[in-house]
Amino acid sequence: MAETTDGTRGTDETKGTHDTSWSANLEAPEHAESKGRVVTDALDAIERTESGCHVNLVTHANHGHPEAYLYPVIEREFDDVDVAFVDQCGCGGFVTRVYV
Repeated sequence: MAETTDGTRGTDETKGTHDTSWSANLEAPEHAESKGRVVTDALDAIERTESGCHVNLVTHANHGHPEAYLYPVIEREFDDVDVAFVDQCGCGGFVTRVYV
């Protein structure tokens, strides 16, 4: 992932830390085209979420249920988070809540 102009990594949705619960929109065209981009931006969003908060990862429908491709990576990269499926959006995307 490229650095932004302020030297941080991530999309506008994920850059900066979040000390409240928030949602990361991973349904943009670049996410639809690349499952790898979804995974990278999801991990970045989790890293930027303060302890005691959660991030809702809203993933694109093109890649199917995130349990198959995203959950294993999250569980491998983070020991201290809880992952929970929330719902499928009306648009077909998926919402996963990660408690940090």
